[in-house]
Amino acid sequence: MRFLIRLFITAAALWMAVKLIPGIDYFGPWYGLLAVALVFGLVNAIIRPIMVLLTCPAIIMTLGLFVFILNAIMLMITSAIAGALGFQFEVHGLLPALLGSLVVGITSAFLNMFVPDREEPNYPPPPQAA
Repeated sequence: MRFLIRLFITAAALWMAVKLIPGIDYFGPWYGLLAVALVFGLVNAIIRPIMVLLTCPAIIMTLGLFVFILNAIMLMITSAIAGALGFQFEVHGLLPALLGSLVVGITSAFLNMFVPDREEPNYPPPPQAA
C-alpha cells in the first residue's frame, strides 16, 4: 500500500514539474504519468547509486552540489526511457531538467511528510522494574 502511495506522490511531483517548468512536457492521459513515475523510481533505484559512486570525487569537490546535476540527469534518463516505452514525457535540455528535479524533489519531500514511514507494531509495554 505504501508503494502505491509513494507512486502517486511521485506522479504528482512530476505533474507539478510539467505544469511549472517550461521545457518539461507530458502529452497523454493522467494514468500514463503513473507509468512515468514508476520509470523514474526505477531509474533512481538502479542507475542513480551507480552514478553517485562513479561521480563521488566530483560530489566531494563541489561539496555535494553535483548531486543537483545528477538529479537532473536522472530526469533526462527517465525522459529517454519513457519515450522509448511510448509515454510522451519529454525534458528539453539540462536547465529544464535541473529546475524540474528541484520541483520534483521539493514536491515529493513535502507530500511524503504526510505519509508515515512504516506501521509501528503493537508491542506490549515493557515490564516495570520493582
